[in-house]
Amino acid sequence: MRKLSTILLAVALVLGLAQCKKEQPATPQSEGNVVTITLNVGDNNGPRVNVDPTGNQVTFTGGDQILVASGGKYVGTLTKNGTTFSGNVSEADLVENQPLYFYFLGNKQGTLQTGATTCTVNISDQTTEAGLPVISMGRSIDSEGRIVKYVSGMTSFTSRLYNKCSLMKFNVNTTSTAAICITGMNNKVTVNFGNPTDEGFEYGMDGEGVIKMHGVTTENTETWAIVLPQAELPAGEEGSVYTYDNASIGTRPAIHAIESNKMYHEGNDVISMTLVPTGAINGLFSVSATQQVYFSKGNLQYRASTNTWQFAEHQWDYIGSDNSNISSTYSGWIDLFGWGTSGYHNNNDPYNVNYYPWSNSTSSDNNGINSYGYGPSMGQPDEAMVNTSAHYDWGVHNPISNGGKQAGQWKTMSRYAWVYIFEERSGIRYAKAKVNDVNGVILLPDDWSSETYSLSNTNSGGASFSSNIISASQWNTLEQAGAVFLPAAEYRYGTTVSEGNGGRYWSASQEDKDQAKGMYFNASKIETYKKCPRYHGLSVRLVHVVEN
Repeated sequence: MRKLSTILLAVALVLGLAQCKKEQPATPQSEGNVVTITLNVGDNNGPRVNVDPTGNQVTFTGGDQILVASGGKYVGTLTKNGTTFSGNVSEADLVENQPLYFYFLGNKQGTLQTGATTCTVNISDQTTEAGLPVISMGRSIDSEGRIVKYVSGMTSFTSRLYNKCSLMKFNVNTTSTAAICITGMNNKVTVNFGNPTDEGFEYGMDGEGVIKMHGVTTENTETWAIVLPQAELPAGEEGSVYTYDNASIGTRPAIHAIESNKMYHEGNDVISMTLVPTGAINGLFSVSATQQVYFSKGNLQYRASTNTWQFAEHQWDYIGSDNSNISSTYSGWIDLFGWGTSGYHNNNDPYNVNYYPWSNSTSSDNNGINSYGYGPSMGQPDEAMVNTSAHYDWGVHNPISNGGKQAGQWKTMSRYAWVYIFEERSGIRYAKAKVNDVNGVILLPDDWSSETYSLSNTNSGGASFSSNIISASQWNTLEQAGAVFLPAAEYRYGTTVSEGNGGRYWSASQEDKDQAKGMYFNASKIETYKKCPRYHGLSVRLVHVVEN
């Protein structure tokens, strides 16, 4: 058993082919006299990836390897089989009257040439079946802890391995279950076999200093990592923590200085991190009594020439009159879309003929099922953009280039969600405003505090946009606290863009064969279940659902 403090290991050395005499110094080869080393570590064969914080222990498992050094050089490897480590070392490589040194490098060492004086390992990936990459070293000692030097004919040694790393606990809140990656960490160590002291371990970063650890769930937000000694680390920038599937990102908090042979798992030693969906505003909004969502960081945009979807760079951004250029070859961006124009078409729905993002037809064939050909038709198993018709939804069907790059991470809210956001939540819910000289509506997250920023005429649909005049720099304060801004981007009819003082946003809910539901606001009112012709081009603001 190997603990995160020290481990006592009994080593038995058996000399093989001892009767053969060496006429001259032998080179490191498989022929000739060998020493068969057996290292007894007890009967605990549990995997090292299982951490017991109570006992501060990480146990060896089958296949683990310990390196043996003598005379400042690597001389062989011992492999765990059952309850012991064993392996062969050329007798010619063992230097008499010097102690043996034993190194466990987390099975990250790869193939070493006998006689090597250094070894560099990268502990970045800590999610493999090999387990947590503990780094430790010990030398041959007797039962009293005194140094024992190798002499030909000796048959047993004892070693106590000292950890040159530490174990750290992380609490991570995220909607993704993928592996967690944190940057800026020492993830590389170079061992100098000729300097078997603390100074013989040199720590540094490969690349961005990524450490990849096991993912978490909403039920268990705890994960662990082996960390290497390093100085205190200041807080990182956005994206300095992320999930391996790129679905969520966060900001690495400041991390205290790390020493070797420590267990960081209590109080302030535990590193807590919150990751939000990539492309999301860090604020939670209830859309029902039991469901919350994150809003995307901007309105949805599309470029036909490259078939690319993205979120607007700023929350106040909108395309405006350039939406009139809508076509299948347009190289600019558009952000006003007909209902259900994700690019998905249901082959069992012959009336759904306008499904491309650039669709702009306003013609009706009066078929009584889907007059304008947008979105799922009446009579389909799901007439709204849900369940069997979910792929009509832009966020379900398409990867968003700056929103995690995976289809299915985002969705359009139902009309009921829009109603709940504006009318049924408690506290300060919204405010009309002009942000960076753009008219619109500010939505406040569930935990909003007026101490963050004082807004006027809150929860009033009849308030004017001039109730709150907010500069770009002032908006940063609100956005960092989770506020969402919906710009008044108006709507498109065919290729004609109506620009005024209103905003219209689609929901996933249908009304009838001609219309779907949306949310509408202007200078004097807010309508949370506005009926809109399906062929109108409206704004789309996607959300990421927090799984309960």
